[in-house]
Amino acid sequence: MAKKVIVSVTNDLVTDQRVDKVCRTLGSLGFVVTLVGRRKTDSTNLDTRTYQTHRMRLLWEKGPLFYAEYNLRLFFYLLGNDVQLLVSNDLDTLLPNYLIHRLCRKPLVYDSHEYYTETPELVSRKRVQHIWKAIERSIFPKLTDIFTVNESIAALYEKEYNIKLNVVRNVPPLVETPVTETRSSLGLPSGKHIIMMQGAGINIQRGAEEALEAMQYLDDCVLLIVGGGDVLDLLRKKTIELGLSDKVIFVPKQPYLRLREYSANADIGLTIDKDTNMNYRFSLPNKLFDYIHSGLPVLASRLPEICRILEQYHVGTFIENHDPQHIAHQISLMVNDPEQMARWKASALLASHELNWQHEEKVLIQVYSKYV
Repeated sequence: MAKKVIVSVTNDLVTDQRVDKVCRTLGSLGFVVTLVGRRKTDSTNLDTRTYQTHRMRLLWEKGPLFYAEYNLRLFFYLLGNDVQLLVSNDLDTLLPNYLIHRLCRKPLVYDSHEYYTETPELVSRKRVQHIWKAIERSIFPKLTDIFTVNESIAALYEKEYNIKLNVVRNVPPLVETPVTETRSSLGLPSGKHIIMMQGAGINIQRGAEEALEAMQYLDDCVLLIVGGGDVLDLLRKKTIELGLSDKVIFVPKQPYLRLREYSANADIGLTIDKDTNMNYRFSLPNKLFDYIHSGLPVLASRLPEICRILEQYHVGTFIENHDPQHIAHQISLMVNDPEQMARWKASALLASHELNWQHEEKVLIQVYSKYV
């Protein structure tokens, strides 16, 4: 009989590409998979999945009451289901999974998508940071199978807890489906260079404000922002204040294949997180690989993991600071050098044949196979 696994996250499942890919890999190994998250008031319907999903409606959608309610609801959901494997994604789902792991003697796998306790949202709130760190310290050393998203974050955890982690980067699968949309059908201008910033977490200190301000100095460019995050309201307000309504386009979060249509019609992809905290410093953003798979030249900040990819695969160039005029200058240099843009594009498409989920999931298969 196939073994059942419950995979848990705190998001609404719509745009979480990493967890979707993990669930598909687990399904290919013969597991019966249920992915558990939440449904927010503005959540869109899910696309067709190859596994079961369960989204809980909660009374609170943010803040400490949200985390308390979600963890309590998740605990009782896990307790009421007979499963053979638990998979916890990020620290905000770990406590209920660990309690069920101990109470019901169910194996537990942990996947840390970031260096959670050093996110800017926690660094600026020391009391809350201490609570999450206490949870991590009490559980992390007792885990056996742990995944994370890059070598730098793995090294941080290994140094702190003396545990070996498995690294699985969040790279897209190679997709054979052709791009069918055009700029016209997507409502994008045809006579401008489109500079794209995407992500489900367009939050503080990710360079979005400076990218928007850079549009003041670029007459032939449009900034396309696709996704969600806590600075979007500020960005919309700033767009009006600076008179940039004809230079900035906002598109809500999109399923992966739809997002790919937008990136395939852009000219440059931005990943310009700031080096203001350990989580951002050692991040390897999903959007970087999405850009690469779309053949999109990248303009990036000089963070260690991003440097490693750009310098190895020659898919773009860097900003040296976050001054909006400097960002505009770098964009201008890129779009006015079509021969270099063509080389970056060709290198990106070539890199996608190595930086893909079909290669990366081999690490997952090796670990999860012992639970089948």
